[in-house]
Amino acid sequence: MEAMIYTLVRGADWREARRLGAYHGSADDRRDGFLHFSTAAQLRATAAKHRRGEADLWMIEAEAAALGEALRWEPAAGGSRPGLFPHLYAPLPLSAVRRALHAPLGEDGRHVFPPDIP
Repeated sequence: MEAMIYTLVRGADWREARRLGAYHGSADDRRDGFLHFSTAAQLRATAAKHRRGEADLWMIEAEAAALGEALRWEPAAGGSRPGLFPHLYAPLPLSAVRRALHAPLGEDGRHVFPPDIP
């Protein structure tokens, strides 16, 4: 199975990416100089920390191998979270996207992800 990585995209940004054919990142991504991604195991914690309560959110799944050398595995800023995170130093081409699913808020206020996200 191919390695997949995930990013959480606000609805307006995802609609713009679909229009342009590539996702160029959020304001935070542009400030930091790369697109923030997570592994499946990191995604729920990322959503809780950075996108809590956002209703119009999309889970974007991309094939890591399709991103080439622009994808780097690095620690979180300041080492605030354990493990390495995938960071993309280029726009995300829609050709690398395998799934784009709306991530609604559940009754508990947390985002609902598909069952294959641990």
